[in-house]
Amino acid sequence: MLARVRSAAVLGIDAYLVDVEIDVANGLPTFATVGLPQGALRESRERVYAAIANTGYTFPLKRITANLAPADIRKDGSAFDLPIAIGVLAATEQIAADRLARVGVLGELGLEGAIRPVRGALPVALAARAADLEALVLPRENLAEAGVVTGLRVLGAASLAEIADFLDGRAELPSADVNVSRLFADRAADDVDFAEVKGQQHAKRALEVAAAGGHNILLVGPPGSGKTMLARRLPTILPQLSLDEALETTKIHSVAGVLPLGESLVARRPFRAPHHTISDAGLIGGGSYPRPGEVSLAHGGVLFLDELPEFRKNVLEVLRQPLEDGVVTIARASMSLAYPARFMLAAAMNPCPCGYHGDPHHHCTCSSLDVQRYLSRVSGPLLDRIDIHLEVPAVKYRELADDARAEPSARMRERVDGARAVQRERFAGRRGIFANAHMAPRDIRAHCRVADAAEALLRTAITRLGLSARAYHRILKIARTIADLDGAAGIEPRHVSEAIQYRSLDRRLGTMPGEARAAAVRS
Repeated sequence: MLARVRSAAVLGIDAYLVDVEIDVANGLPTFATVGLPQGALRESRERVYAAIANTGYTFPLKRITANLAPADIRKDGSAFDLPIAIGVLAATEQIAADRLARVGVLGELGLEGAIRPVRGALPVALAARAADLEALVLPRENLAEAGVVTGLRVLGAASLAEIADFLDGRAELPSADVNVSRLFADRAADDVDFAEVKGQQHAKRALEVAAAGGHNILLVGPPGSGKTMLARRLPTILPQLSLDEALETTKIHSVAGVLPLGESLVARRPFRAPHHTISDAGLIGGGSYPRPGEVSLAHGGVLFLDELPEFRKNVLEVLRQPLEDGVVTIARASMSLAYPARFMLAAAMNPCPCGYHGDPHHHCTCSSLDVQRYLSRVSGPLLDRIDIHLEVPAVKYRELADDARAEPSARMRERVDGARAVQRERFAGRRGIFANAHMAPRDIRAHCRVADAAEALLRTAITRLGLSARAYHRILKIARTIADLDGAAGIEPRHVSEAIQYRSLDRRLGTMPGEARAAAVRS
């Protein structure tokens, strides 16, 4: 007796269909699962046996073989419990098998027959729709997540008995009813707002420029100056997620297992703030069976690294490739996976180990060598990939005591949206470029031409500060974004001047004596 159940597995952030073939034959009672099963899948026999018995059906005491095709791809997780159990019941003719060719099934089984939620429901639903399946049956807790996929009946079940009744035609399962427009509207209100930030007009302007062009930003200032408070409000001025962006971000969160149960869609831009003790695998992704890291969970949003020099050097250096490419490739002997990682990096650090270098109200106890050694913990190549370096001084008392309400995030977002609209039109024919920060050298040559006066100003700054070619391109990109916010067609001297101000660490290192700089790097 043979039965086939359609199911699916996740590879990277996408899913592919898997045919679960169940053969029940006479012979000594055995249960073998083939098709490269790993981890929890190897233990499915015990869960399937108990669930079938406790639901009131008979588990056959025969030779049972479960084949997961394609058999040359490693499969992991407990999501195949339900299709295996359905296959056993269909092969032994305890339930009807007529619908199985058109219905996908996915879920983990409890010993009492309950169906428990699984990871990756959204990519599985997208794969089922691409394969022209009639319906997808999965745990009820995953119903809202998979229900955002249109053109596919998504059905939720709470137990093995419910699915058996559905396949036999005795009952119907509840279907998903998700209003995507309402989801975006419900999540439009942010929990934080720039109106709550007192003073720091220069920092707010820099964050607006960063949001308008998708630029990475580093905030440097003493403790209590508001660096973290400013960074946490950065997502509130970023453009709203489009449906395609939301689906891709939701797939990543679903595969990683961090999407809350009952959540349909990640409708706000993510904000991820890992602790400085994180490992390189936790940041980038990986593991024996690779999963997305923090850089991928921040895809489409902001990755905030507080106390940047406290992160281990090897952890910071692995950021260089995703910052450039917007994707993380994890290679293993058996597979190679690519996770999207197009995020804005927002980082914060103190100006010295004690935190008060340059603060007029506190005495700094650090020597000049201590300061430079501290700064050198963040390598030059990584600093070059951070477009904006901004000094954030302590807030003055009169600004803290001022009762006037500051400019809200909504108004700042309007200007950001206007600048992004200009950039979308500019890069309409360029694949993979959505903002000025993503421009390649040929795009810089085409769109970042400067007037003669601005060229002279830029030449002087580059010569005096000894900036790298990458830093030169960063300044041009920032100037282009400032011009977009200004509604200017060309880059003018004032745009270049403001852009140079946003490279404060370049200015500081550019005025540092060569011997001191070398000593800091060696230490």
